[in-house]
Order: sequence, then C-alpha cells, then structure tokens
Amino acid sequence: MSASEAQPTPRSVDAVVVGAGFSGMYLLHQLREQGLSVVVFEAGTDVGGTWYWNRYPGARVDVESLAYSYSFSPDLEQEYQWEERYPTQPEILKYARHVADRFDLRRDIVFRTRVTAATWEEDAGTWLVRTEHGDAVNARFFVMATGCLSASKMPEIPGLESFKGATYHTAHWPHEGVDFTGKRVALIGTGSSGVQSIPVIAEQAADLTVFQRTPAYSLPARNRPLRPDEIAERKASYRAYRQAQRESAAGIPVTVPTKSALEVSDAERDVIYEAAWESGSLVNLLSTFTDLATDQAANDTAKRWIHRKIHEIVKDPEVADDLCPDYPVGTKRPCLDTGYYETWNRPDVHLVNLRRTPLVEITEKGVRTAEREYEADIIVYATGFDAMTGALTNVDIRGRDGVSLKETWQAGPRTYLGLGSAGFPNMFMITGPGSPSVLSNMVVSIEQHVDWVAGVIRHLDTEGLRTIEATPQAQDDWVAHVNEIAGYTLYPKANSWYMGANVPGKPRVFMPYAGGVGAYRKRCDEVAAKGYEGFALTV
Repeated sequence: MSASEAQPTPRSVDAVVVGAGFSGMYLLHQLREQGLSVVVFEAGTDVGGTWYWNRYPGARVDVESLAYSYSFSPDLEQEYQWEERYPTQPEILKYARHVADRFDLRRDIVFRTRVTAATWEEDAGTWLVRTEHGDAVNARFFVMATGCLSASKMPEIPGLESFKGATYHTAHWPHEGVDFTGKRVALIGTGSSGVQSIPVIAEQAADLTVFQRTPAYSLPARNRPLRPDEIAERKASYRAYRQAQRESAAGIPVTVPTKSALEVSDAERDVIYEAAWESGSLVNLLSTFTDLATDQAANDTAKRWIHRKIHEIVKDPEVADDLCPDYPVGTKRPCLDTGYYETWNRPDVHLVNLRRTPLVEITEKGVRTAEREYEADIIVYATGFDAMTGALTNVDIRGRDGVSLKETWQAGPRTYLGLGSAGFPNMFMITGPGSPSVLSNMVVSIEQHVDWVAGVIRHLDTEGLRTIEATPQAQDDWVAHVNEIAGYTLYPKANSWYMGANVPGKPRVFMPYAGGVGAYRKRCDEVAAKGYEGFALTV
C-alpha cells in the first residue's frame, strides 16, 4: 500500500499517534499486536520522521547503522542489509520504508495531515483529536511521537522576507534537491546540519560564506562501506549486543573508563584522545575518561587537545581560532563530519564570526552584518529546532479543565519520566523532556518508551482500569531529580538547545535526563513493577 492509498480517517479508535517516524511506526506495530485500533497522523507524504524531512546535503546519522536500527524483530535484523557504517539520509529513509512495508504499517497512517489540537473530554474519558483538515477523532489514548528535533526554527533576524534569491532551511529541504553550481551561497548556522552540509555545498558552489555564532566540536566520521565480515559478526551476536545497548549509558556499548583525565600523563592522554579521534565515534571520545562530563579541569584537557587538532588542520590561524569552541566538550551536541575542517582551507569558503561582527539583517541582495553586506544568490538556514518541546507545544493540547500544555510548561517542561505530564490523563510522550532521548542512541530510547507505553496500556486493559496520569508529587520529584543530575555535570555551562538557549524567551532548563539509558530503564521498570508508582490509575 502506498502513502496515497492510506485508509480514510476513522471517527473513533483506541489510540491516536502523532508522527510516523521511528517512534510512531514501532508504536503502531506494538499496539496493533495487542489488538488495539490505531490511527497515526503524519504531516509528510511518507514514513521516516526526521529522515523524511531532513534531506539537506550530507545528512547522515552519527550512530552506526548496525546500532541505529530496530531490535524488536530478530528476522528484520537478519534480513536487512545496511550499506555504510554511518548511513546517509536516503539509506535511513529506505530502511524506514522497508519496515513500513514489511509490517504493513501504512494502512493505519493518514499522511499529509497535521494534528492541530487535542482535548481531554472528562465525561467520555477520551481524547478528541482534531486535524488541519477538520477531522475529529475520539481515542482512549493520545500519544505524541513527534520526535525531539522536528519543530524547525528560523533565526530571529530582521528582513527574512526581503531576500530576492532562493532560501532553504535544512529541515525542509526540497525533495528534488538544490543545484548550487556557480552560485554564491550564504549559510547561517554551524550546528550539526551546517557541519554536515558545508563540505558538500562547498564542492558545488562558486563561493560559500558561512555565518557562525557558536562553533561546534566536530570529529571525523571515518565513514566507509560496511564489510561483510563485520555485518555477519554483528548479526551472529545481535541479542547480546542489544542487551548491552539497553544497559549502557548512551545506548551504545563502550568500554567504561576507569581513570580521570587528570591522573595520566600528558603524553598518555594525547595517545588516548588521538585513538578516539581516529575511531570516528563520538561516544569513544566522550568516554575516554571518567570525568569529562563532570570536571571542568578534566574537560579542559579534551578542549585544549581538540583546539590543537583544529589548528593543525585549518591553515588560517584566525579561522582556526574562530572554529574553536569556548564551552566544555560534549555540553552541546558534538558532530561527526566528512572533511569539515579541511573545507575551511578552500579559497572559495569564508567564515564570518557573528560574535565579532553581529548579523544585522537579511537584505534584498544577501546578508548584512555590522561590518558589511554579503551578496548571495542562495541563503541556507541551518538554524536548527525548537528542540524537545516545540513539536509538543505547537499542538493545542488541553488536559483536565481545559488547561493548556503550552501554558503548563511556560516555565519549562514538567514531566514524570518524560512519559506523561500531570493533568493530562492517558497521554504519553515518546522520548519526551525528562528522558535520556537526545543524549542517547534514539532508536534504543524509542523502543524502551514504546514498550513501556504498550505495557501500561495492556495493564489498564487487563485490570479494567480507565485512566493513568502522573501525580503532581511524582512529577515534581522527577523534575528535581533531572535537574539534580544535570547539576552534577557541565551541561548547564553551555548555551545549547539542550537548555532551550537557541529559542529567544524559552525557559533555560536542561531538558534531557543525563543519568544514562541503563539507569533510566531500570527506574521505569521499577515504576511498572510497583503498579505504576507515581501514577494515579482510575477505574
């Protein structure tokens, strides 16, 4: 069944799921296996979520393909053939489509449809979910599977509508692609999408000028085609590997460090950092020593080492200086790249440091800073997302007594386990704020959340219960715990999207749970084993 042949919208179902990315697809499969009726609403024309929308040049995941994949079906694991160590967006989208075909998911997905509102109806004990097309669906359960990085944001710059040339946002790339041949390109933003796209655009464009507010830490991906022997080895040991993923800190098994960065010699530390750099793995670098995430002096050793590495690669000393971040390593999402730092040695690639010469406005001809105007034929906005909460608060969700989720979260998101929020019965979030989510291999965290949600629905049905809702006390305690754990780390020292710092006016709160995937899973399992402790269940 193709996306265009999806079923018409039903009027009443057991569960409405918003989003047909990796979360929504797996949740649909699980709930259908339990005999529930489900409808999934998806704004795009096909499955894939993040990997449907983010088609910018160089888009690639920073977790290895053999780890960034579903574990729920051993048959799927064995039959699917990944091609590259770090798959590109087209390869990941191909995988998502294969999963949709294999498990016949599209027949319960309504494409080209945004959910605009959801209201808890107390008397009926159901959610009334409305779409942009005027559809209204009643459901016992309402699940936001919208992803942490799906609500894109434009920069807050005067004159965005003034530019006479073509403009593109990395999160809404044309499916037919963009031809940069012979063009003068201005690119704003050097987060992950900027770091990945800059080398590719530079190969095509006549001239590329990059406007950077905050540099990123980036490591070479060392990407390559997968070897048959490593594929066979992983497939033979998948069950043990998947268990190790679930118990690990970030959903990616690594050798746990035993030493502080401060208790080894400079020479030994350099060798360890060099090996991590050459490995092409973010997790390898961040897990070289026990205290990189918690001790400033330890983190400074990694920071100095990476700065030195950037200066070795980038020939212009001033450009190299501008590319060296001043915040602790790992406190903003680090990037994996292919030829990023080397690209700055090209004569047709230029860096504008917006901390030195602030961006003033977009003009008819291009981009104006406090110093001068840069004319361009194309402007690319690599300006990221309203992360973690944007996709949730963009929908008018109203719980008990008509209270709005957006208003409830005005001072920052408040959840219990990142799964539910007090005042919103029978509503779940997949990898919501307050869960490991973006600090982890997302597929591992997605599967854990979906399994937990499917389990609680099964429990309600088995016990003849009507609703489940986080209690205010449990929610307060969890929010305090999330903040406490973050406070032990260096994360709050960076103005990152983890903190909501990239969105003007957004509360500065550390949103993900930094306690690790394994510890978080254990806590969720304990909550379930104790009859869903911290949740109020009603008949």
